Amino acid sequence: MDAEGPEALSDLCLTQVCCSLDALCSRRADGSMCLSWAPLFPQEMVDQLLCKMGTKGILNDTTVGIFRNCKELRLRRASIRFCPVSAEAFRLALCPHRLQELDASWVSGGLTGADIVSGLASNLECRSSLQRLSLNGLHLDWESLMEDGGTHVGFSSLQGLRTLNLATTDLTDAVLEDVCSLPQLESLDISCSAVSKLTALLGCKNTLKSLIAHRLRQLDMSPASDGRDGDETVRQLLEGSPQVLPSLVSLDISGRKRISEAAVRAFVEARAGLVFMGLLATGASSCDILTSQKTLKVTGEANENQVCEALRRYRDRECFIREALIHLYNLITDIDSPRPDMLQLVLSGMQSHPTSLHVHLVATACVFNLTTQDLAEAMPVSLLSSTVTQLLYAMKTFPNHQQVQKNCLLALCSDYILQDVPFDKYLAATLVINWLSSHEDPTLQRMAVAVISILVAKLSTEETAQLAEDVFIMKQLLAIVQQKAMVGVVDSTLKFALSALWNLTDEMPTAARNFIECQGLELYEEVLESYYGEPSVQQKLLGLLNNIAEVEALQDNLLEEDLLEHVLSLLQDSQVEVGVRYFAGGILAQLASRPEAWTLGDELLSTILKQLHASIMTWSQLEREMVSYRSFHPFCPLLQTGQPSGVQLWAVWAIHLVCSQNTSHYSSMLEKEGVTELLKALAAHPDTHGDIKGLSDSILLMVERHQGHTGPRNS
Repeated sequence: MDAEGPEALSDLCLTQVCCSLDALCSRRADGSMCLSWAPLFPQEMVDQLLCKMGTKGILNDTTVGIFRNCKELRLRRASIRFCPVSAEAFRLALCPHRLQELDASWVSGGLTGADIVSGLASNLECRSSLQRLSLNGLHLDWESLMEDGGTHVGFSSLQGLRTLNLATTDLTDAVLEDVCSLPQLESLDISCSAVSKLTALLGCKNTLKSLIAHRLRQLDMSPASDGRDGDETVRQLLEGSPQVLPSLVSLDISGRKRISEAAVRAFVEARAGLVFMGLLATGASSCDILTSQKTLKVTGEANENQVCEALRRYRDRECFIREALIHLYNLITDIDSPRPDMLQLVLSGMQSHPTSLHVHLVATACVFNLTTQDLAEAMPVSLLSSTVTQLLYAMKTFPNHQQVQKNCLLALCSDYILQDVPFDKYLAATLVINWLSSHEDPTLQRMAVAVISILVAKLSTEETAQLAEDVFIMKQLLAIVQQKAMVGVVDSTLKFALSALWNLTDEMPTAARNFIECQGLELYEEVLESYYGEPSVQQKLLGLLNNIAEVEALQDNLLEEDLLEHVLSLLQDSQVEVGVRYFAGGILAQLASRPEAWTLGDELLSTILKQLHASIMTWSQLEREMVSYRSFHPFCPLLQTGQPSGVQLWAVWAIHLVCSQNTSHYSSMLEKEGVTELLKALAAHPDTHGDIKGLSDSILLMVERHQGHTGPRNS
C-alpha cells in the first residue's frame, strides 16, 4: 500500500473491535471476557486482532479470555510482547491453539519461560507445529519444570522449533544443552545470558544456520582469564574449521571487543553461503572482504549500509541503537537528498526506547538533519506526523535536558512541518512556551517565538481559548516585546511575538482581559509611538487593539484621548500604508459604533466618524492577503442600518477585502452567520450611503456567483 494511502479497512475494523470489546463480550465466572457471538474469523485476522490488542495496551488476563474460543478464533502466529498475562491466563487462552509462532518477550504478570514451555508442551499438536518461539527478557525458572507423566519437559519437547530467541534470560549451560538437542533448530539467540560455554552448539551443528551471541559475559570466565578465554572461544569459532558449525550462514557477535580483522576474513572466506555478520562495536566491520561480498549483509559502522542494517536489526537493543545512531549522525551531517528510509529507522529507535535519554539525545539530532531545509517536503506526511509526535513526547519526557529540547525545537522550526503536517499543535505550543520561559539564547528564542506564532494561528477556537486563559503565556510574549522595544530592535522575534499575541486575543475576551491586566496596553501605546515608521510592526499592534475594541466590556480601556488621537493620525496620514490605516480604522469604527458608551468629547467622535468615511474612500484594493477572520460576528453590530456611515463603510470595505481574496471560504461564512441578510438590508435601506450600497452589492454579487459556480446547496 502507498505510504500516503488510507489505513487498511481491516485495520480500522480491528481497531473498532478493540474499542468495543466491553459491548461485544460477556463475562465468565472467573471474570475473563468471552465474545457474546463470534463468526468464524479469517485465520490471519485472529493473529492481527491479538497483536492489535497488545499494541493498544488492552491485552491482559481479562481480555485474552476471548481467545479461549479455539473454533472461531484460531491463532497461529501469536504475540503477547510486553503484555501483563499470567501463567493461568496463558494456559487457558493460548495453549489450546495449534500455534506456529509465539512471541512472549518481556511479558509481565509473572509468566515464566517454564510456564510457557510446559503449557505449550501440554498440547500435543503444539509440540510439532510450533516453529518459532521468542522469550527474550523472561525469567526461565527452569528448576520448576517437573517430569510430566514420566517424560522430561523442556525445550526439546517442542520438536518442531526452528527459531528460538532467549536473549536477556537466565539461560544456563545445562538448559542450552537441552535447547541444542532440538532436531530442526536453525536460528538461536542467546545474547546477554548466563551461558559460559558454547560447546553445546555442537549438538545442533548440522542444522544451526544463525547464531546471535551478544555480551556473553560469563563465556569461559575463569578467575585468571581476564575475559580473554571468551575472546579465544570466539576467535576459534571464527577461525576454526567450517565443519565446527557447517550450516552456519548468519553470525552476530556485535559488541564483542578484541575481534581481529584476520579472524573475520578467515570466517567469511571459509563460508561461501554466508548471508549475515553482526559486527557493530567490534572494531572489525571495516574489513575489506565484507564489502566484496555482494550478498552479505553486515551490521557495523564502516558505511551507511552497515549502520542502517544495525538500526533495522537491533531495534530492541538500546545500547546498539544508540551506537548506530551516533554513526548515522556523522554520516548525515551534510545530507542533501531526502532519506525517508533513514528517518523511519530513527523513529523506530525512538519508539522502541521512549524513556532512553541516550537514544533521544542522538535521535533528535538525526531527525533535524534529515528534515532540515527542503528535505521534509519530500517525506511521506504520515512519517513526518509520527516523527513530530515523537519529538513532542521527547520534549515532554526530558523537560530539563537542554540539548534534547534544542534539537526538537530546531526540527520543529520548519514552515512546511508547522503548516502542512498534522500533529497535536496545542501540545506543541504549550511545550515550546514552557521551554521559552527558561531560555534567553537569542537564536533559539527567535525560533521558539516563530514556532509559537505559527502554531497559535493553527489552533481551533476551543484550543486557542484554552491556551489564552494561561496568563503565564501572555507574560512570556509581552516580556519579549518589551525586551526588543527597549533597544528599538525590529527583528523576526519581535514580529513573531506580536503575531502570536494578536492571534491569541482574536475573538478571545479572556485573553484580551489578561493582556490588559498584564500591562500590555501601556506597553503597546509606547511601542505604537516608537515604531511609527515600521508598518509591519504597526499592523500587528493595531490588529491586537482591534481585538480589544471588539469586546464591549473592554472598550472603555481604549477610551484615552492621546491614544485615539494617535490612532486617528494614522488613519488620516496618506503616507501611511493602507494596511496600517485599515486597522486604525477598525479600532475607531468599533469604538464609534457605541455612542452611548463614549466618554470623550463629542468633537473627537464627530471627527473620527467624518475621517473614517473620507479616508476609506481613498484606499486602494490590496492584492496580498493581509488579514483573516475566524468569523464575522464582530462586524454584525457595525452593519446595522442605524450606524453612522463611517462605521458601516469600514465594515463593508473589510468584508469586501477578504471576500475578494478568498471568496469560497468567506461566502459560506457570510451565509452561515447571517451577514448576507444584513448586507441586503443595508443595500435596500433608503438612508444608506451610496458608497456603502455599492460595496454591499458587490459582496452579494460575489456570494451569488460563488453559489452559482458550486451549484445549489442543501438547505
